[in-house]
Amino acid sequence: MNHPSRPAYLLLEDGRRFEGQSLGVEDVALGEVVFNTGMTGYQEILTDPSYTGQLVTMTYPLIGNYGVTDEDRESPEPQVAGFIVREAARRHSSWRASGGLEGYLVQHGVVGISQVDTRALTRHIRDRGAMRGGIAPARVAEEELMDRIQSLPNMEGLDLACGVSTTARYEVQAVGEERFHVMAYDFGVKANSPRLLAQRGCRVTIIPSSITADEILGEDPDGLFISNGPGDPAAVDRALDAIRRLSETGIPIFGICLGHQLIGRAFGGETYKLPFGHHGVNHPVKALERNTVEITSQNHGFAVRGAADESVPGAPDLRVTHRNLYDGTVEGLKHSSRPVFSVQYHPESAPGPHDSRYLFDQFVELMEEARSVREETASRA
Repeated sequence: MNHPSRPAYLLLEDGRRFEGQSLGVEDVALGEVVFNTGMTGYQEILTDPSYTGQLVTMTYPLIGNYGVTDEDRESPEPQVAGFIVREAARRHSSWRASGGLEGYLVQHGVVGISQVDTRALTRHIRDRGAMRGGIAPARVAEEELMDRIQSLPNMEGLDLACGVSTTARYEVQAVGEERFHVMAYDFGVKANSPRLLAQRGCRVTIIPSSITADEILGEDPDGLFISNGPGDPAAVDRALDAIRRLSETGIPIFGICLGHQLIGRAFGGETYKLPFGHHGVNHPVKALERNTVEITSQNHGFAVRGAADESVPGAPDLRVTHRNLYDGTVEGLKHSSRPVFSVQYHPESAPGPHDSRYLFDQFVELMEEARSVREETASRA
């Protein structure tokens, strides 16, 4: 429940101040302020590693009404730097709930603020762009908080994926008969991605982001999955060699979110920072090859630069397969001759619509084709 006796405020780096009440732990939190337009899915948002280093504003005015449950976690604990809401539900009601939102925030040491005019905050970010900010109790002097905000690094150039990647490999077993072995680069992987692969008969080995191409090739996987993650893709170059070298062997590669951006960069493309990013579960994307529109779940602040003719400047082997219908940004890529493809959004849809889950089936189909080619080649030898 809210505590009216705990006044707090949100301060942006341009000096804009928003009053509110402390939610969760009463302390100072710093990060890039972004907004998410989802009406539900706040626990998945809180535990999404792609939100590392960010103060997440929920645009829906009431958050916490159905509580929290372990089943909705996308990582073991919250990853956001802070949480901003208009109103936090005083009571939760759901047969699935194991607790309430504020208790969950307190349990995991998350600093939050409620009673904020999130409509005004969102409009400000849309006009001025995502920017650094801080949440603090009212007793903290504004000058002190501003100094801390100004000392916070900008998101450009930050490698945050190294801080959320697993340090030890682990496996998610295939559901039913094992058909394929997929190795998954963990740059901040959400739990539902390997779960969906496992449901399709894949044993998934989640590997640290530091593992080299030689180590992956030594295990002869059927496919490589490159996960989502936080930070600037230009600062995460350790997977680029693996992407190129594995693609040369014919091993299918599927990347999402940060993985999509890394695939773009691996073949010569350029990435850039969006003004306020895409964060929500209602972004329309056109699948150009299918001539269909998908409603997608998104969480990213960077994008791959594309041309109007669906080519990718600097990457002649890549072509654009999906476009965002809000701003025309690149939402999907495909290699012209190798089994490599990617999407900027989150087809694992946790939270969000299931329109794009066919992409996991597409990945499995590529692995089936690659296996057939290997078997045919072996039979001829």
